[in-house]
Amino acid sequence: MKIIADKDIPFLAGVLEPFAEVVYLRGDAIGPADVRDADAILTRTRTRCNSALLEGSRVRFIGTATIGFDHIDMPWCAANGIRVTTAAGCNARGVLQWVSAVLAQLVERQNRKVAGESEPSGMVLGVVGVGNVGSLVAKYAADWGFRVMKSDPPRERAEGLGEKEDFYPLDEIVAAADVMTFHVPLTADGPDATKGMVGREFLAATKPNAVILNSSRGPVLQPGVEGRRFIIDTWNGEPNIDLGILERVLLGTPHIAGYSQQGKAMATAMIVRALASEFGLPLAADWYPERALRSVPREIDWKEMCTRMPQYFDIAAESALLKAEPERFEEMRDNYKYREEFF
Repeated sequence: MKIIADKDIPFLAGVLEPFAEVVYLRGDAIGPADVRDADAILTRTRTRCNSALLEGSRVRFIGTATIGFDHIDMPWCAANGIRVTTAAGCNARGVLQWVSAVLAQLVERQNRKVAGESEPSGMVLGVVGVGNVGSLVAKYAADWGFRVMKSDPPRERAEGLGEKEDFYPLDEIVAAADVMTFHVPLTADGPDATKGMVGREFLAATKPNAVILNSSRGPVLQPGVEGRRFIIDTWNGEPNIDLGILERVLLGTPHIAGYSQQGKAMATAMIVRALASEFGLPLAADWYPERALRSVPREIDWKEMCTRMPQYFDIAAESALLKAEPERFEEMRDNYKYREEFF
């Protein structure tokens, strides 16, 4: 058995070698010749898994250590008998930590201008996309005192959700929200398409000072609309991002919102478990990297979160570093020291 693996998937080295030949390559360097005699590919977003890569190969399994899968031609894989598994939900608490750091910064900035405590009461948070990440963000934000308005049309239709569950039409959220955070997949077709959903018309309908967070997919934002009301982790044109936009955004990070140690470990665990099940490898069904911390979810109040957050994730410092050295975007992402989750 032969496996081609992205060399930057953490905690993977040595795990599968007892059962297979494992070849580690840079994700963006994996080509047709590399996978022709491979049975499986373990990847991240830098490998385009499509007919150009896979035609004529014996690959029958692809595991991507990411929640997104827009780098994989899913219909082609399905038509050609290739099973694809993702790590959906693996980094939900890592992204929650990123959003929480942003919210702490925004509330602090707001309350510098008015008398009173730095509390979020009265602020409206719109959560667009209420899956693994959005659900967590909505829960914690509501507990902290935000008025949370949620939008997820596919879920609303499938589950019959409505205002009783704080789900609203997107245009109502756009008009009411002080902050909007996006946690959607990238889709280009159909009534629920997310590609380019945030454009000039969208922005014209928001409150004048509403802040928009994007930690989902860069193309959710139409190129060129990003400005001083944006806080961005996922960008159009990565890694060659628009430096003018980077200079204008309130805060910017190099696509590391979900880069927690526990999230990365779980992503690897999920694809390794799926591969082991597919090929009958003798690994425990609950395998998890031995040297990685495990996530320990817990409640945390607003004051404690704001006080402790900089010890775990100083988003202002991360943003300042990226703005000072934007040419290092890819290096910062690839060499990021995975932060510890704390809630």
